[in-house]
Amino acid sequence: MRRLLCCTLALLLATPLAAAELDLTVQIPEQKVAEYHRPYAAIWIERADRSVAAQLAAWYAQKDSKEGAGTKWLPDLRQWWRRGGRELSLPVDGVSGATRPAGQYQLKFVDGQAPLGTLAPGDYTLVVEAAREVGGREVVRVPFTWPVSATQHLSAQGSSELGAVSLDLNP
Repeated sequence: MRRLLCCTLALLLATPLAAAELDLTVQIPEQKVAEYHRPYAAIWIERADRSVAAQLAAWYAQKDSKEGAGTKWLPDLRQWWRRGGRELSLPVDGVSGATRPAGQYQLKFVDGQAPLGTLAPGDYTLVVEAAREVGGREVVRVPFTWPVSATQHLSAQGSSELGAVSLDLNP
C-alpha cells in the first residue's frame, strides 16, 4: 500500500498541471481593390488602465519587399505603437511574424508561457489593430476577465481591415 501511494504521488508530481489558455482567431478579409497590400497587424492585451500586459503578435514585412519596407510602416499601427510598440527591439522572438494574406488565423497562448506570461487576476482587453498601405486602419477590442473558471467564447467584428475576432478562454 505504501509503495502504491509513493508511486501515485510521484506520478502526480511529474504530470504538469493544465494551464489556462487563450485561443484566438483573427480574420483578415479579402479586399477588392486595385492596389492591395497585406496589412500590418498587432495583437496585445491591455490592463484596465490601458497599459500593456502582454505583447502577443506583430505581423509586418520582415525585410524590404513588395509588401512594404520592413519596420517603416509600423507607426501606422498607431495605438500599438504608442502603447509599447516603439519600445520593442524588433524582431521579438515569438511575437514578430510576417504579414498575412486574407484568411483566418488561429493563435494559442498558454498562461505562464511566452509571450503571454502570467496574467494577474483582473479585467483585461484583447486588442487587435491592423493597418494597410493605401488602405485603412482598424482596431477591434474584446474585453475579458482573468482568470476564468469555465470556458468562455467572446467575439467582436471588424468592418474593413479586420473581420471576425474571437477569443476562447479555457481554464
